Amino acid sequence: MLVWVPCHSGLERHVKRTILIIHPGALGDVLLAVPAIRSLSTRFPRHETVLIASAAVSRLLLDCGVIDDWDSLEGQSCLGLFSKTLSISEELQSRVNRCDLAVAWTEDRDGILHALFREAGVGLVQIQSPFSPALRARHQSNRFLEMLGKTAEDISPGGTVQVRPHLSDWGRDFLETLGISHGQSLVLVHPGSGSIHKCLEPRRMSFLVEQLWRSGMCPMILEGPADRDVVGQVLQFVSKPPLVLRNLDLSQLAGVLAQVTLYIGHDSGVTHLSALLGVSTIALFGPTDPQRWAPRGSRVRILRGSPCKCESWETVKKCAEKACLQVPIEEILTASGFGSSVSSANPRNSM
Repeated sequence: MLVWVPCHSGLERHVKRTILIIHPGALGDVLLAVPAIRSLSTRFPRHETVLIASAAVSRLLLDCGVIDDWDSLEGQSCLGLFSKTLSISEELQSRVNRCDLAVAWTEDRDGILHALFREAGVGLVQIQSPFSPALRARHQSNRFLEMLGKTAEDISPGGTVQVRPHLSDWGRDFLETLGISHGQSLVLVHPGSGSIHKCLEPRRMSFLVEQLWRSGMCPMILEGPADRDVVGQVLQFVSKPPLVLRNLDLSQLAGVLAQVTLYIGHDSGVTHLSALLGVSTIALFGPTDPQRWAPRGSRVRILRGSPCKCESWETVKKCAEKACLQVPIEEILTASGFGSSVSSANPRNSM
């Protein structure tokens, strides 16, 4: 049962109670927790759902209406959450004081976080890492739900996030300024990911781009902050360079994704974003386990080469063959619905 802190003034009675969610993960990890975040908002509809995570993904989820407010885990205001000597900001302390449920998907080995919430009188506190061996669910998204006592069956189907009109309008206008007219069959290709060991080799990605051109599509390349080298390598092998989208924040990227016919990418946060927004998505997996990390969605296709036989991530780094990433380009095109045959210009890449 929730513990309600009595209000002592008319002003306080109009201030919403809060649910605080702390998630220190990267983009893909946070997006995998969206079903769990939504279940909390549904359970406590009169509360303000506040996410404490990276600024970029927090702004995105606010812009998409998943949360009500946020605070940056990288900011000064949150330094005291995990420190015995530092304090949190007055604004964050106010939110903690109005909190009825605190959920932290992280470790708290020294108990600092738990003590902070208890001292503030938070009625319900749930702190657990999504990597805890005590959890039984296999898929990472289900592990967040399990920590809340829920299962995937408890969540209503069709759990996509809608791109709000102002973001969609921005994406359309942005592409038009780059010479991409509305109505073209756009394919956004993301050659990178959090690790080069999860990516198809650049020559194969460039061949895919060439085949998309030949299929009558308009491919575009997404270059994230860590993708400069791999994008440069892909562009070296294409005869008709596609448009490269750079320096987009996540909310802007959501607006662009709302305009595309198809997204193709690896096991990355952007691929999870595409799936979450209901975009037709082809996710290319290699050494990571799709049974654990695949993006969810009715419009998602998971493609993989041979099952990965590497015993550890160190083994993956040393693996030269990477048969798990040898996804035939023809298979990608067939999954996309844009063609079932590949030009013989480079038959080696269709194997």
